[in-house]
Amino acid sequence: MQHALDLARKGVGLASPNPTVGCVIVKDGAILGEGFHQYHWRDHAEIVALKQSGDRASVATLYVTLEPCNHTGRTGPCTEALIAAGISRVVAAMQDPNPKTRGSGFARLRAAGIEVETGLLESEAEKLNEAFACWITTKKPFVTLKSAMTLDGQLALPGASEGKKRAWISSEESRAEVQRMRHASDALLTGIGTILADDPLLTDRNGLERRRRLLRVILDTNLRLPLKSRIVQTANDDLLVFTAASFKSPKARKLQNAGVELVHIKSRAGKIDFDAVLKEMGRREILSVLLEAGPTLNGAALSAGIVQKLILFYAPKLGGNTGVLFADAPNYTLPALHIRSVRQFGPDVALELIVGKLAK
Repeated sequence: MQHALDLARKGVGLASPNPTVGCVIVKDGAILGEGFHQYHWRDHAEIVALKQSGDRASVATLYVTLEPCNHTGRTGPCTEALIAAGISRVVAAMQDPNPKTRGSGFARLRAAGIEVETGLLESEAEKLNEAFACWITTKKPFVTLKSAMTLDGQLALPGASEGKKRAWISSEESRAEVQRMRHASDALLTGIGTILADDPLLTDRNGLERRRRLLRVILDTNLRLPLKSRIVQTANDDLLVFTAASFKSPKARKLQNAGVELVHIKSRAGKIDFDAVLKEMGRREILSVLLEAGPTLNGAALSAGIVQKLILFYAPKLGGNTGVLFADAPNYTLPALHIRSVRQFGPDVALELIVGKLAK
């Protein structure tokens, strides 16, 4: 199963909007076939492994990270393929959260006389597909808030000033991990304040193949996005701006001509409606969103309750009285935060925290 999970991870960036799935077929202590799912391949991981195994799959054991599907979509049901191949035992890490399959895949296999075991390395499998589980059940993406800060919770170092490029707080190792996180995400979300302060590119520079470009999304109520900003200059069907401003203005037309897609969202008291933003992104089959923003948007997102996970990189530095706090909101309350992991990247320490539920 650990090997199946390793195979599934090869589908990160390639499987969305489908789940990442890995599969291994074993008989007499030997691997007969293995595979993982890529959206463009169409074949699910089980089918890839079955095609490798051929006739040898009869009376073999199949290890898979997700319950085999039991419905017809872009492909036929994997359950029927497993039954036809003569698989005698299926070991699955987790149940499929998709309401179309949830539990019915296991029931179909058992009805056909196949031994089914579930729950092996379940927490690892659930973590791998937490974004898919969120999207398939709510039609909204899973939101991860990522931030790098000093030990005293500042997003800037002393000496940073407006118009001056900010020095990196986090280490090179931490920034490499952020690129891995971007690669695993369907979209990156930020606010206009970050664009005006840092003029970032917000691209996936991990170097690994991905099925579709990382969608760069900006919340910009009054459409202040500069035409000469680097993010506009590099727009290539991958830049989406949510705004409450009119599309009839010369500024709006120039941005659209530069390749920026504008989406009109009503604002409430001058603030973008987060629920409407997430519903629109979910409609576009965006499963996972990485929120990289400044204190205003961080505070607003936490206050709105749209964040499911936080990943906070702490550098061994002090910001002092820079006035750039991690989150700025009059008052915001959260359900309990549970530490899922603590890891070190160079000199930095990264905390992964789950919002509102116990980490497994």
